[in-house]
Amino acid sequence: MTETFVLISGACHPGWTWRLVAQELRAAGHRVLAPDLPGLADGDDPERYSLANVADFIVDLVEHHDLRAVTLVGHSWGGYPLTAAAPRLAPRLRRLVYWSAFVPAEDTPLIEEVPPSYAEMFRQVAAASGNNSIVFPLEVFRTAFMQDADESVQRMVHGLLVPQPLRYFTETVTPIDPAALGVPAAYVTSPDDLALPPGELGWTPRFPQRLGAGTPVIEYAGSHEAQFTRPAELTAALLKA
Repeated sequence: MTETFVLISGACHPGWTWRLVAQELRAAGHRVLAPDLPGLADGDDPERYSLANVADFIVDLVEHHDLRAVTLVGHSWGGYPLTAAAPRLAPRLRRLVYWSAFVPAEDTPLIEEVPPSYAEMFRQVAAASGNNSIVFPLEVFRTAFMQDADESVQRMVHGLLVPQPLRYFTETVTPIDPAALGVPAAYVTSPDDLALPPGELGWTPRFPQRLGAGTPVIEYAGSHEAQFTRPAELTAALLKA
């Protein structure tokens, strides 16, 4: 059965970073939209946008194309705008898929969900940027985000990332109850994903638990950047979700 996927990127990632996964999904017969989000297109002014702008953009995209039975996928930070947009799109949604994604809690911005060392790093990088934006330092990206790729690939991808507005990490969104929305949710993750350290501040079990009891957790093999390094395995997990 043909499905429609709307793929929401993680921090610093434009829509093109989904290309290999989008190709896999299209080869399986599905329709795919992977947009550049506001503030994450090449040349965007990071100081111009808020999280509300991103949610508005996702809602407008789905409504403009009159999309129905949509599978909305959010990666990493993308769990925030996905969560913000979902209640407004509920009649048009088939399911929600959080891929190694933050599931917002009440009055809690992303910067309070990461290890304190990350939060301090974000603030320092943003303060030095001149426009209150961040790009993950190369060594953090190499060792925690994309450790399953050769160094040349790591450097190439890192060099193509775009500045992320820091306010996307400091603003909050209202949590959702997928069951109350009538939209099933699933969580996709990997034991090899080191972008958050295993344990209390890891991806699991805390984020799937916020989606409700019984939320399926689907695992794949690969890093936080599996859209580049393991696109077939990641796509299979998204479809299984």
